[in-house]
Amino acid sequence: MGQSELFVGLMSGTSLDGVDGLLADFGPPRPRLLAHAHHGFAPDLRETIERLTQPGDDELRRAAVAAQHLARAYASVVQDVLLHANVEPEQVRAIGVHGQTVRHRPDEGYTLQLNSPAALAELTGIDVVADFRSRDVAAGGQGAPLVAAFHAAIFATDAARAVVNIGGISNVTGIPARGGDGSVIGFDCGPGIVLIDAWAGRHLGEPIDRDGHWAASGHTHAALLESMLAEPYFALSPPKSTGRELFNPEWLGVHLDGRQIDPKDVQATLTRLTARTIGQSITRFLSGVGDLIVCGGGALNLTLMKMLAEECAPRPVTSSAALGIDPQHVEALAFAWLAREHIARRPGNVPDVTGARGARVLGALYPGS
Repeated sequence: MGQSELFVGLMSGTSLDGVDGLLADFGPPRPRLLAHAHHGFAPDLRETIERLTQPGDDELRRAAVAAQHLARAYASVVQDVLLHANVEPEQVRAIGVHGQTVRHRPDEGYTLQLNSPAALAELTGIDVVADFRSRDVAAGGQGAPLVAAFHAAIFATDAARAVVNIGGISNVTGIPARGGDGSVIGFDCGPGIVLIDAWAGRHLGEPIDRDGHWAASGHTHAALLESMLAEPYFALSPPKSTGRELFNPEWLGVHLDGRQIDPKDVQATLTRLTARTIGQSITRFLSGVGDLIVCGGGALNLTLMKMLAEECAPRPVTSSAALGIDPQHVEALAFAWLAREHIARRPGNVPDVTGARGARVLGALYPGS
C-alpha cells in the first residue's frame, strides 16, 4: 500500500444534514477511527442543494458555486479531524470524498455529484479521490449502492446477515456467511429519513424528528400507507437505486392530495413506510439472513428502529454501535476505504449489486501537490 495507511473519508448524504468526516488508520486488522467531525450545512447552502435536485433556472452557475462552498466545507472538516488526531496533512495518504448527489439517472447513463475535488486538493494539500459512481455507471451499473463491498469487508460473520444503511435513502446489503457460498447483494430500498425530516421541518420547524418522538405520538394511516406502497419502484427487482429525484415532498404531496390527516399521523406513517419497505426487501430478497445491523442517521430514530424490529421479526435488529462503529460514521468510513481501494488499484464495486458489466476500480485521483 505504500508508506501511509491513514485515510480521510467525507460524506454528505441525501439527508442534507451536513458533512461527516473522519480519519481512519487501515494498518491494523480492522480500521481504527482516530478522529471524527460533523459540520452542519449553512441554511443557504442546504437550500441551494435541495433546489438543485430539481430542474430550475441558472442551474450550471448555481451548481458550480455550490460546489466551491462544499469544497470549503469539506476542507474545514478535514482540518478539524487532523487537528483532533494531531496528524499533519503529509501523513495522510488520501481523502475519499463522495460529493453531494443532486441527480442520479443511471437509466440515462449518468450520475451527478456536486463536488470540487481539485479545490479540496488545493485547500488541504492532500491527494483526493472522488467521483466514485461514474465508472460503475459507465460499465452499465446503477452506480449505487457503493458501500456493499465495504459492508462485506467490515461486517461479515459466521452467519448470513444484512446491513441496512438508513440515510436520506435506505439501502441494504446482504452478506453471506464468512467462508460460505453465495454472493454479496445490495440495493436501495426506498426513502430512509428524507421524507421524515422534510415533514418535521415543515410542521415542527426542526431538521429532524429527534428520536422519533413526534412519530411515536401518532398512528399509522392505513390508506395513506397503502397509497405510498403502490409506488412502482418498490416492486422492482434489484439492481436498483433511487434518490430525491423520486422521493421528495412533491411525491408525498401526490399521495396526500385530498386527505385530511393529522400531521403527527402522517409522520408516523412515513416512519412506518421506511420500516415496511426495508422489511419487505429483506423478505423478498434476503430471507436467509440471521440478523440486521443498522447504520446511518436513521439508527438514532428510536421509533423507526422499533418499527423496523417489528417488520423484520423474528430477526434481531441492532445498531452498528453494538459492534463498535458509530452508525453515523459508517458511510464516511466507507469512502475512506474506497479511496484506499482506488490507491491500491483494487475494484470497489460489486457487479452483482450494481449491475455493472464487471469489477471496476472506482474514482478519480486529484494530487494534493
